Amino acid sequence: MILASLRSRWAGFLGAFVAVALGVALTAAAAVGLAAGAGGADRAPQRFADSAVVVAGRDTLSVPVRRGPEADRVTKRLAHPHPVDSALLDDLRDLGTVRVRGPLDAVGVDAPERAVRAAVAASGTGARVLTGADRRRADPEAEADGRALVAVTAFLGTAGGVAVFVSAFVTASTFAFVVALRRRELGLLRAAGASRGQVRRWLLGEALAVGAAASAAGCALGAWAAPRCARALVSAEVAPPWFRVAEGLRWTWWPYQLAFWTGLLVALAGAWSAAWRAGRVSPVEALREASLDTGVMPRGRRAAGAALLAGALGLLAWTLWSDPADLLKRKTYTTQPMILATAVAALAPLLVRRVVALFRRPAALRPGRTRPAVALARVARANCGAGVRRTAAVAAPVLVTVALAGCLFGSAATVGAAGAAEARRQTAADLVVTGDALRPVGPVPGATVSASAATAVFVREDDGAALVRSEARAVADPAAFAAVTRLPVVAGDVRGLDDRSIVVNEEWQRHRVGERVTVWLGDGRRVRLRIAAVLARGTGGNGAYVTARNAAAPVDRLDVRLRPGAERAAVARALRASGGEVRPVADWLAATHPGMKEQTRLGLLMLLAICLAYAVISLAATLLMTAPVRAPELRSLRLVGATSAQLRLVAAGEALLAVAVGAVLGLAVTGVGLGGLAAALARLSVPVGPEVLVAPWDVMGLCVGVCGVVAVGAGVVGVRVGRA
Repeated sequence: MILASLRSRWAGFLGAFVAVALGVALTAAAAVGLAAGAGGADRAPQRFADSAVVVAGRDTLSVPVRRGPEADRVTKRLAHPHPVDSALLDDLRDLGTVRVRGPLDAVGVDAPERAVRAAVAASGTGARVLTGADRRRADPEAEADGRALVAVTAFLGTAGGVAVFVSAFVTASTFAFVVALRRRELGLLRAAGASRGQVRRWLLGEALAVGAAASAAGCALGAWAAPRCARALVSAEVAPPWFRVAEGLRWTWWPYQLAFWTGLLVALAGAWSAAWRAGRVSPVEALREASLDTGVMPRGRRAAGAALLAGALGLLAWTLWSDPADLLKRKTYTTQPMILATAVAALAPLLVRRVVALFRRPAALRPGRTRPAVALARVARANCGAGVRRTAAVAAPVLVTVALAGCLFGSAATVGAAGAAEARRQTAADLVVTGDALRPVGPVPGATVSASAATAVFVREDDGAALVRSEARAVADPAAFAAVTRLPVVAGDVRGLDDRSIVVNEEWQRHRVGERVTVWLGDGRRVRLRIAAVLARGTGGNGAYVTARNAAAPVDRLDVRLRPGAERAAVARALRASGGEVRPVADWLAATHPGMKEQTRLGLLMLLAICLAYAVISLAATLLMTAPVRAPELRSLRLVGATSAQLRLVAAGEALLAVAVGAVLGLAVTGVGLGGLAAALARLSVPVGPEVLVAPWDVMGLCVGVCGVVAVGAGVVGVRVGRA
């Protein structure tokens, strides 16, 4: 019975099949990429490729932290690794040839591994012995490779999560609409003696068959797509050049097992609610002929939608109150619109008629076309208001696509713009000199020069349960530094910074002026420093500040402020003696704070392509499914004198109006998301203005345009199918 039903109604299940197959393919490709990333950088050692053993200086910090009633040790990489000890170098030279390439943070040794390990252990310096593939950790690119893997893993995890969410959303919407279209058929089954359980098992069996076939097809498609997606990520510079994934389909490998069972679960979960409603169909439905949708919002759906909406808004308010900085993170502004969009989609049948009422009668463009145009518009509007289920089913994918596009692009652009605006407000410099190791320039006539270096400090937070790394700057002259900056100081004075103190921000657990805090410096030294000043949290760029004596780091930046009457060109010539690049502060800010990075934009565009693909599938499937059901309606319009062209115009108008309903609801979700982000920035002491809060109208307009074109095309084709 299930197979016969699938054969006779294959067109109705095509949308769900394609949605699940595409979701499984994307999940499989993302999981294969995650498996490749978990294996580390796939490159041979470069720096000491001809040395069997490499000795690296101490480059990690190990600190005890609390883990419940017990203690554990947490290891972090130092900001400034130690060079290999000179005495240890002498011992290694006695064992064999020592190769030095670049800085002394690591050396290659041609000697037996056991002897090298014994010498390193006897030195007590904390140096490490690297052999085999581990020798690549001494390469200059090793740290960059680690950051690249983190970025790729984050993107693939986000892409997989978005694929699963949209796939589940489209599948649930498709099955729900299929049940709505088959209410008379289900009523006949109930009248013929079928129990509620039999009807539910029938529909779940259909979902199981569709899900199993789609998951198998999706795994095969994912195996084909995984290496091509990896090459696309490398071409877009989202992934590093060496990133590769395994090719070929292996059913027992965990990425394909995960993708297959996830697809099957998505199909069953999407059909569960629809099957439950199908079991409640009364035999009286077999006699129903009216096209007006009634009872479209059962109490269970109302309660679920209201609970989701209340939960989403409550979570937003709680995060805004407890940890507003969390709203600036990608994981938050990715998951938040998903919950909100699901809640609004669940309540969409209640909202459709109210949103349709916003679109008033169109004004006449030409006197000769006034009456027909108005009549057709009224028919389309009335059909959308009467067919609530159909309109909500068409609007749902548009809602999700617009909401995700608006929140993802808008949040990423807003966070980037806020960081750039914050950096502009915090500098009073006119010129900035940058370089890896700048030479001292001495006093520069007509200018105040502040030298600083990038470093980091480590502090135990959460009452000793976590070791947190905080990026920092080491300043040579606190008074000069205060003259060239406008830091958001909320307590204390930056000019009070000395070798026995530190400047922190409000994010630190201990952030009272005068309080002492134990920290580990960038080279691993443990010191106890007094808090001289406290900064606002901001967007995350307000790190700690220490003096140059508390950081074993070379100067990499000079901030320069011109005094009144000083000649900019003369000051710039004097600053070139440092060996760095001299730039106006505006050029430096544009280079270091570009807003949304190009790699981020490309990654978001890939996610948007996934959402648009699902929207196109859902729109086409929904509108083509409704075509045979609307045949009596089309015949009625023909009987009152409507021409074929007018029928197509009515179908196109209905499709556009349903897309507009979805766009309005999606804009509402975007407004809530960006409004919460703006409130979070305000709580973090970041002024929010038109230059900071970015609404991606171009991206959302593209989504609405694509959805509109597909919906109109499918609606017009559906008219021909219905008439046939």
